[in-house]
Amino acid sequence: MLEILNRLDSFVWGPPLLILLVGTGIYLSLRLGLLQIFRLPRAFRLIFVSDEEHQGDVSSFAALCTALAATVGTGNIIGVATAIKTGGPGALFWMWVAAFFGMATKYAEGLLAIKYRRKDAHGAMAGGPMHYILLGMGEKWRPLAIFFAIAGILVALLGIGTFTQVNSITEAMQNAIQLPPAVTASILAILVALVIFSGIQSIARVSTKVVPFMAAIYILGTVTVLAVNLDRLLPTLQLVFSSAFSQTAAVGGFAGATIQMAIQNGVARGVFSNESGLGSAPIAAAAARTKEPVEQGLISMTGTFIDTLIICSLTGLTILITGVWDGNLNGVSLTQAAFASVFANFGPVLLSVFLVLFAFTTILGWNYYGERCFEFLFGVRYIRVYRLLFVLMIVLGGFVGLEAVWILADIVNALMALPNLIALLVLSPIVISETKKYFAKHRKN
Repeated sequence: MLEILNRLDSFVWGPPLLILLVGTGIYLSLRLGLLQIFRLPRAFRLIFVSDEEHQGDVSSFAALCTALAATVGTGNIIGVATAIKTGGPGALFWMWVAAFFGMATKYAEGLLAIKYRRKDAHGAMAGGPMHYILLGMGEKWRPLAIFFAIAGILVALLGIGTFTQVNSITEAMQNAIQLPPAVTASILAILVALVIFSGIQSIARVSTKVVPFMAAIYILGTVTVLAVNLDRLLPTLQLVFSSAFSQTAAVGGFAGATIQMAIQNGVARGVFSNESGLGSAPIAAAAARTKEPVEQGLISMTGTFIDTLIICSLTGLTILITGVWDGNLNGVSLTQAAFASVFANFGPVLLSVFLVLFAFTTILGWNYYGERCFEFLFGVRYIRVYRLLFVLMIVLGGFVGLEAVWILADIVNALMALPNLIALLVLSPIVISETKKYFAKHRKN
């Protein structure tokens, strides 16, 4: 079974999807005038601008935190470690490349989410790729919207939303305090159920409190590790750039990696972490209280910057600068070893706390994404059935093997990304037109 999954993973994440994913980001970056560079200061200012008078379920800040709750998770800790372990140090460089161009992709997703959102039967805002495919591209594209919604539910139930997060939490808790996986998964399922049955406002409240705090503390921890090893920073950066364009030789417990492995792992794990092009973040963005699609697009864009260009970069450099990457460890154990090199026995425990918080908020965010996809297909009547199924998957997530979990997550991610990327390219003229009109109106800013 594992061999079949590996072959399928290699197929779906082959050159066509990688080219489509990065190519869409490059195309949008050029057509939008590299706004991920020139409009980034404005994007960060907009995060904290309150827009209470307009339609929406939560503030733009809360919508961003909900999106970050789903993206800042195990991908930032374990995903980066797995990418480096398989693709070598060069994978971090290709993660940066995918994230840079992915910022333009995330901008387009956020813009379209606001432009083509609607109210559901309960009066809550509903949006995302399935809606901008249908409302922006027309009824004849409904099969593509349905395909995206089905893929979104699969990612929520079998991929990023449950199995990878729960598996990571159970492993971390077992390593840190020897808590059995079944106990951890059961406690986690109860805590998640208490939040998700209260809807988006409850998820947003938890996210706005936990996400900024956990991100700040984690950044402080990684910066401390880098500061202790500051004399190795320049050689580490040189290793990242040189490995991105040449084969990484086998050393210690590292089996070696080709350039193709570095690119594939860097891009795939980068997408797993920041979800640019995946189509998940616009589902949260659609709930924001705003009337300006462009402004929500800019706010959404900052999510990729924070997630990958800051948090993933710090994780990757921490693993490389401490030298643990070429040993026999993998997954969370690899990142724990990097922390232990500076914080001693407290390091693995500290990282376990980070991991639990990161993964818990990711579970909450992805429950909402899957719920919106489920609502698109079946209406609001059976939402409780979906929520119960989601909680059940959390319990089961503690019993699935690590390698199978990540491969399965990669596969369903690809299925979700494909229809969304097609929609972004078809609707790109609208994204470009809306952007030009907005900045012509706000030329002085």
